[in-house]
Amino acid sequence: MSGFVDIHSHILWGLDDGPADLKSSLEMLRLAAETGTTDIVATPHSDLRFDFRPDEIERRIAELNQSDGPKPRIHWGCDFHLHFDNITSCLANPSKYTINHLRYLLVEFADLSIPKSIDKVFDRMLQTGITPIITHPERNPILSRDLPRILQWIHAGCLTQVTGQSFLGKFGSQAQHAAEHMMSRGMVHFIASDGHDTVQRPPDLSAAYKLIAKRYGPDIAMLLFCTNPAATLTGEWFETEMPEFGSARRKWYQFW
Repeated sequence: MSGFVDIHSHILWGLDDGPADLKSSLEMLRLAAETGTTDIVATPHSDLRFDFRPDEIERRIAELNQSDGPKPRIHWGCDFHLHFDNITSCLANPSKYTINHLRYLLVEFADLSIPKSIDKVFDRMLQTGITPIITHPERNPILSRDLPRILQWIHAGCLTQVTGQSFLGKFGSQAQHAAEHMMSRGMVHFIASDGHDTVQRPPDLSAAYKLIAKRYGPDIAMLLFCTNPAATLTGEWFETEMPEFGSARRKWYQFW
């Protein structure tokens, strides 16, 4: 299978905890292309540890695009951490952070706390025309044990992105069970790599695609790896109600 659109990756060197140099970035892109990804969104962190540097991002995307060898088409994005200064900046200038400067925004929660005002923040984003995509909630120690809260945000208009390797058990059993439970409840809109390197966290969606296609059917896999993520590149709205798949593997209370 090819035609994957990977909306979450750290392929730009020297900007965050992704690759350290240009060669490593190119190796990641080569791996992504060889495993079926045709489009990839570069999403460097914007958080309290890493500054978000638009000029450098543009320069490095351009340098990668000009390089030789197989690689996916590279798109603009951000792994946006939900803290006060970031939120204020985003509401004033959404296109600085959104995928291809359009409507969809990857948002990341800290592992230790969820802002008390987050419901109001999401409401303001949605009213401003921003559609938040909550990244890897299955890997967050708080959210993975509070899936009803994620469902509440989905009903309000937010979307979710699960990491492909979570379904393969690469982030532990809690993340795997949460990902499976979210799938069973129709709570997953995108599956992405969150690639950081070529070994531990590669931008390779092929194994996760095969698993999802086998377990839930090729049509669902196509939505999660291709159709839905492709809509983020053009800012199109798409049908966000996902099908449910019967009883979850674990009951709600077992996540507490």
